[in-house]
Amino acid sequence: MHNFRTKFIAAGALALSLGLGAASAKAQEFINVLTGGTSGVYYPLGVALSEIYGKGIEGARTQVQATKASVENLNLLQQGKGEIAFALGDAVKLAAEGNTEAGFPGKLDKLRGVAAIYPNYIQIVASKESGIKTLADLKGKSLSVGAPASGTELNARAIFAAAGLKYEDLGRVEYLPFAESVELIKNRQLDATLQSAGLGVASIRDLATSVPINVVAVPAQDVAKIGSPYLSVTIPKGTYEGQTEDVATAAVGNFLITHADVSDETGYQMTKLLFENLDQLTAAHAAAKTIDMAKALDGMPVPLHPGAERYYKEKGLVK
Repeated sequence: MHNFRTKFIAAGALALSLGLGAASAKAQEFINVLTGGTSGVYYPLGVALSEIYGKGIEGARTQVQATKASVENLNLLQQGKGEIAFALGDAVKLAAEGNTEAGFPGKLDKLRGVAAIYPNYIQIVASKESGIKTLADLKGKSLSVGAPASGTELNARAIFAAAGLKYEDLGRVEYLPFAESVELIKNRQLDATLQSAGLGVASIRDLATSVPINVVAVPAQDVAKIGSPYLSVTIPKGTYEGQTEDVATAAVGNFLITHADVSDETGYQMTKLLFENLDQLTAAHAAAKTIDMAKALDGMPVPLHPGAERYYKEKGLVK
């Protein structure tokens, strides 16, 4: 039910295997953009990217694929079933390491970096009536941690380990997407939800206007225990209705990732057009406001694609 996977034709593999350089740019270039669920941030940004690439890369046919996000996207890239994908930094790191528990069959050695984009804030929100104010208060309560082995759920595992908690400590664990988690809290069938997303995510805004909420802190000392690529950040007061004070939490960077078989010229164009069209991306979703070329290489967990590297050399970011 949660798997809104769109069918697509893997013509990209064919176009790319022909290894056509810039000289024969008239050849059909297929760019499949791998995103996430349609209610998240990846999807609208992916739609905008596919439009940018469709207009800006000569002979390109672009398509957007809705997926279960980070883990699925990285596996599809390794198989050559997509040309560019959105993914969370810790998922990319685990993919490169071949972490099987995280949902990777082995080391994904074809992954190549395009850019660090914007951070995901780990947002733990409980109904006020549940009485949950701290991570320790989650014991014996019900929590949705995101789709199984999704980027969000990998974040949940990391936060729990750092706080000395296990899923077994909870009264009930649900593995549900954002919108469904919110519906259950509204109907008093769930106490809390952990969502890894851009600040002001629509699902939590919707929840906060429907029922009184508590935003649960992830203390800086817990974030420090996890280490890179996690950062200590603040959810500013007033981000959600009824949130009267700043709340400490963790953030993980999002990345655009491609694979080694994408041509150098296409990798270059995908990187260049991303930074030349940030206004169009911000119009698609406010999370894109924080995309900054100066931070494009921050915490990149995999080697850069040669085309992306060429662009950053031109801009003086890579020596």
